[in-house]
Amino acid sequence: MENARGVLLLSHVGFSFMEDLASAVTTRGLKIYVLSSLPEPQHQGSRPRALADLADDVRVTAEHVLTQRDVEDYLDQLEAAGMSALCCLTVWEGYRHLMALANARLGVPDLDEKQILELRDKLALRNRLADAGLSRGRASALTPETLAERQREGGRYFVKPVSGIASFGTFPLTPDTTWADLERIAAEAHSNTVYASAFTTDPTPTDPADTDVSMAHDLGLPVEFLVEDYVPGREFSFEVIVVDDEPHVVAVHEKCEVTEAAGTVLENACVSPPTSLSQEELADGIHWVASVLDILGLGWGCFHVEARYAPSGWDLIEVNPRVGGSLISPSVAALTGGPGLVDLWMDSLLTARQPAEFLKALKDLSFATDGTTQNGNATFFRVFFADPGTIREVGPNDDLPLQPVVSHVLLKPGDVVESSSHEVFLGQVLWRMDRAERDEILPELLPASEHAIEIQYETERG
Repeated sequence: MENARGVLLLSHVGFSFMEDLASAVTTRGLKIYVLSSLPEPQHQGSRPRALADLADDVRVTAEHVLTQRDVEDYLDQLEAAGMSALCCLTVWEGYRHLMALANARLGVPDLDEKQILELRDKLALRNRLADAGLSRGRASALTPETLAERQREGGRYFVKPVSGIASFGTFPLTPDTTWADLERIAAEAHSNTVYASAFTTDPTPTDPADTDVSMAHDLGLPVEFLVEDYVPGREFSFEVIVVDDEPHVVAVHEKCEVTEAAGTVLENACVSPPTSLSQEELADGIHWVASVLDILGLGWGCFHVEARYAPSGWDLIEVNPRVGGSLISPSVAALTGGPGLVDLWMDSLLTARQPAEFLKALKDLSFATDGTTQNGNATFFRVFFADPGTIREVGPNDDLPLQPVVSHVLLKPGDVVESSSHEVFLGQVLWRMDRAERDEILPELLPASEHAIEIQYETERG
């Protein structure tokens, strides 16, 4: 049935950018098939209805985490009903291996499950790239012993979950860091319905009551942590689409404000193309990214490669086998004047068997190996994070030197923000400008943008 051709979207607890993904599918004249895990209790009434309004067919499972069996059963159900999924896509990193399994069954070229789970093991990944000469840093499993050793050494180190998401529990190691801090963050991650399953590279869901799962050397932690050499330099992200072993850097974002807080890292503002890199340095970065992807054998997919640049050269933060979060995809759309990163990823899957025409369009949108790009646009976006407290008033500020092209306010008056070891998004705002005018506009926009969303709290912030 030609009119039953569609795209399978995997949703975590009812969300995962479903509205954006559904719009991209509809634009291509295809049906929307959604498989979602059970939403949190406060959303169990609203989100399944919202998904039903978006999609042509929806299945919501009885658990908060999707499994391989859920995906296989839903594909069987679609086939039995005469509905044809052309490919599978998810932006939730914890389901990226399930997307790969579904695409393998559908005959769509993609990474395999093993590659994705290896990518999500940041301890092994760091040391593998160091062995290949592509990272100057090394990592070790974090134990009470290695914690004490690194503190005695007095160097600069960074702590993060071996497998994690949303900068949850990532922070610089200090002399004041204690094992109790790790226990608190691990317990918070393990008890979080939304995030818990993202903190393991074991694709088999576990009983939430099982506190012995995924422990670091039987140390009582339900989340493993690593400690790694601190990577110096300014921070960037490369937005990459890889088709048949050919990487294309669609955009490069420079993180012009990064705040390293006690229990997390807040990435506040990004500009693209970067302002602090020469063409030669950018070309070096593009070549370095291609080498990383090649060493890891990553021949298909969409990647958000986070890196830092210092006088000593490029070094890795992490390789995410998915679209970057926040406004990365809309920023790409503003840069290209057309497709965002989600669109390009979807088209790469839909054309994977015959990619020639798509590859030509992708090449025209991407950076050349010499660090140049044909796009004359520049973007700047700022992400806002909420402080602990009860929100009294919140909304966009219209008194800005340049009006934004995207403005999202994600919280509302009356919402209560708890203290947490992960970022709590308040909103995000994106601006587009001519690249030739960026250096004139940005100095005024950067400080003014800090007030693009105004917020007042009922209670004193802690």
